Amino acid sequence: MTSLSLFPLLYCLIVLQVCFSSQLEDNKIPPSLCTGHPGTPGSPGIHGSPGQPGRDGRDGRDAAPGEKGQKGDRGDTGETGVRGLTGDKGYPGEKGDRGQPGECAVAPKSAFSVKLSQSHTFPLNVGDAVLFDTVILNEQGDYNTATGRFTCKVPGVYYFAVHATVYRASLQFDLMKNGHAVASYFQFYGNWPKPASLSGGSLLHLIPGDQVWVQIALSEYNGFYSSTKTDSTFTGFLVYSDWKNSAVFA
Repeated sequence: MTSLSLFPLLYCLIVLQVCFSSQLEDNKIPPSLCTGHPGTPGSPGIHGSPGQPGRDGRDGRDAAPGEKGQKGDRGDTGETGVRGLTGDKGYPGEKGDRGQPGECAVAPKSAFSVKLSQSHTFPLNVGDAVLFDTVILNEQGDYNTATGRFTCKVPGVYYFAVHATVYRASLQFDLMKNGHAVASYFQFYGNWPKPASLSGGSLLHLIPGDQVWVQIALSEYNGFYSSTKTDSTFTGFLVYSDWKNSAVFA
């Protein structure tokens, strides 16, 4: 074969080489060369190791304030907490102004003592009060010499005592409260040359308006006597009051 006859063959090889090199550079395989079937999918690869931490991002810019939201519903009342510890004692406060003078509390009083006068005319009827007409003490005016009766003004417990000189007749009298006899006394007189005596007393609970007096029990037994040397007396006084609205009177 001569050199002239080989020239067309060399030309063809050169053209093919240029075409193949151009396709390989473009990472493309000519479709005419891909005549096989698709291959079987490969198995999953192994997980890679964690990557390196990324860098901090840039600070964001301040945004404009948003609109105010609506007020929420009122929450439920919580449970009462545990009582706290007692705090330290505070400093003394300043002295206050002087107050107005108050009223003076005075304990209640009631007392009297009276006696028969020498010229006294004794009652002869049953139920008549003995009029002790000479006042020894009656500062509160609770005893009335015109009626012979004591009228209670201060509620409480009182003591009443009667001392009688008995002469010229026997004597029987009652200590009365609101028309009822609470104690009775009797002394027989046997026509002796000298007077005898009869005394008695009793504690009574009274309320305002109650009355106490000495009363003849029998008309013929009215031997009360009084002279310059001997007296017949009626005495009463408050032992203690039972007013509840004041500590002074309790």
